[in-house]
Amino acid sequence: MRTIDLRSDTVTKPTPEMLEAMFQAEVGDDVFEEDPTVKKLEEKAAALFGKEMAMFVPSGTMANQVAIKLLTHSQEEVICDKLSHIYYYEAGGVFSNSGISMRMIDGNRGRITAAQVEENINDAQNIHFPLTSLVSIENTCNKGGGSFYQIEEMKSLHTVAQKYHLKMHMDGARIFNAVTETKDDLLEIGKLFDTISFCLSKGLGAPVGSLVLSTRENIHKGKRIRKAFGGAMRQAGYLAAAGIYALDHHRNRLADDHHRAKLLSQTIKSCSFTADVLPVETNILVFRLVEQLPLTRFIQLLAERNIKAVPFGKQTIRMVTHLDFTDEMLDETVNTIRQIAQKF
Repeated sequence: MRTIDLRSDTVTKPTPEMLEAMFQAEVGDDVFEEDPTVKKLEEKAAALFGKEMAMFVPSGTMANQVAIKLLTHSQEEVICDKLSHIYYYEAGGVFSNSGISMRMIDGNRGRITAAQVEENINDAQNIHFPLTSLVSIENTCNKGGGSFYQIEEMKSLHTVAQKYHLKMHMDGARIFNAVTETKDDLLEIGKLFDTISFCLSKGLGAPVGSLVLSTRENIHKGKRIRKAFGGAMRQAGYLAAAGIYALDHHRNRLADDHHRAKLLSQTIKSCSFTADVLPVETNILVFRLVEQLPLTRFIQLLAERNIKAVPFGKQTIRMVTHLDFTDEMLDETVNTIRQIAQKF
């Protein structure tokens, strides 16, 4: 039987067309800045958001960590939502890599407001406090169930940041999922942030890689940080070719993933074993089970039918739709969940 993998949108395999683009890639040594395909990807990524330059890195975590180190100094502080990926899923890198602390805001499913930021900026004259220097948002927010910002919300954050001379970073790992729903202009978004990161290996379906976007000066500095982090790659053009193909061919289909996630959530909501379901806005479905059905038992019941999902907290499950999750797989998953529901 085939496996239906809903653990993440990172589990996708390259399409035949993407593989062909990788096989045909012209490559060189990117550490010597001699890989033409990497350069093409970086130029394409920067142009999408109107940034001067971009840098290809192995992962979204590295992209965020490079950006944060670029924009801060030791003993400073970043303001972010308490559900942020940079806090939850980056192994404490904000402290170990940059020596800064975090001011955690209790936002709305991972989204913070300009008013909340302004309330949490430290008094720069008080030596007891770290200096507030950076605001970081995640768009879409993974832990928030794929929630996203509207551009007016981001503009309000930018206004506060300008007022207090703070830098702005966007962890845009799934930014293309966000703009699929908002229809916001990427160039307008680009104007609001000092650095932007986005992943090629999530909804876009590439096997590896993320980008950091910023000014030419920042990216030049960022390459030194990437080197220190061990992220400089050699004939990376084979991977960059997959990223180029993904940007050219896989952005417009993200709405299909969102549609399937919303249909799947309708079934989940109707089940007696469901205690709560976060609103599904993009491709991430997060729901909580009743206490009578242990999380491990539910994961086991799915696995017995070759369906994979990931635990996401106490009695909480995450499912993520993606390029390799088809309508037929959706039907099979829905039928399986209904069968499980009949037992509870």
